[in-house]
Amino acid sequence: MRSTRTLFNSAALSVVMLASMLAANSAHAAGKITLMVGGYEKQIYLPAKLAEGLGYFKDEGLDVELLNEPAGVDAENQLLAGAVQGVVGFYDHCVDLQAKGKFVESVVQFSQAPGEVELVSAKHPEIKSIADFKGHSAGVTGLGSSTNFLTQYMANKAGLKSGDVTSVPVGAGATFIAAMQQDAIQVGMTTEPTISRLLKTKEATVLVDMRTMEGARQALGGTYPAASLYMETSWVDAHKDDTQKLANAFVKTLRFINTHSGAEIADKMPKEYYVGDKEGYVKALDEGKAMFTADGVMPEDGPKTVLSVLSSFSKNMQGKQIDLSKTYTTEFVKKVM
Repeated sequence: MRSTRTLFNSAALSVVMLASMLAANSAHAAGKITLMVGGYEKQIYLPAKLAEGLGYFKDEGLDVELLNEPAGVDAENQLLAGAVQGVVGFYDHCVDLQAKGKFVESVVQFSQAPGEVELVSAKHPEIKSIADFKGHSAGVTGLGSSTNFLTQYMANKAGLKSGDVTSVPVGAGATFIAAMQQDAIQVGMTTEPTISRLLKTKEATVLVDMRTMEGARQALGGTYPAASLYMETSWVDAHKDDTQKLANAFVKTLRFINTHSGAEIADKMPKEYYVGDKEGYVKALDEGKAMFTADGVMPEDGPKTVLSVLSSFSKNMQGKQIDLSKTYTTEFVKKVM
């Protein structure tokens, strides 16, 4: 009897295991992919939610799950841990990670400017330049984030030394605003719609504006490719079909952005992203959407600018040979019809 029960249990276990394997294979066949977004309510990353809203993932036969992670550095960690297949975040992580022996690449380049602004609290009119940051606290989304990278670069360029400015991780949106209101930070780098919210209430002023390509060139010395879909190179090489489908969906989304008004784009986004001010949200979109590429292709001069910026202050980059050709690919975006 015991032998029969054991045989039955073994058979049942085999059936369960087989079912699990079939389910996993079915999910893979359907293109089940999880993407971590470094704050999908931020306008710089709106292609992620917009692609979902326009139905472009489904059109490609993909089952894409978008997860929200306010700080890009934490999204990067999720990718390296294997918890997600891709990240919608800044391209500069691809360069930084190669210096650490990790190979990730931008598969679709969303933007050619950071879309970031350095704000100064209205409580501190004495801060008139980056050099005046000395002894103050600067808000960034997270330590090791792209906003942290850019803040360190500008401080270094202004002649400040490490330790002259304290970087404080405050995220974006309500947490960033609260930190500035409470004087926990006197300056801070953030994106839309947080920028417009603080300007509207006159609680902050703009010191450095990188929402346009020209603004990025003035602040960073050249074209600065920022928001992107980046993935581990090994995953891309092993899943070219799924990667192509993702590229198809995102390039079509970028084309939509390029050919539609801020109001038309906003209508496709979740209403809570307006934060009670749709007019301001649309205005910010109209003024800033030129930062997005029209085809997902990496700007030719962009990677060199990013490497130059990171190398100017990052000890992690010192003495390292970076092969920029391995930090991005145009293989998939150039095949999109």
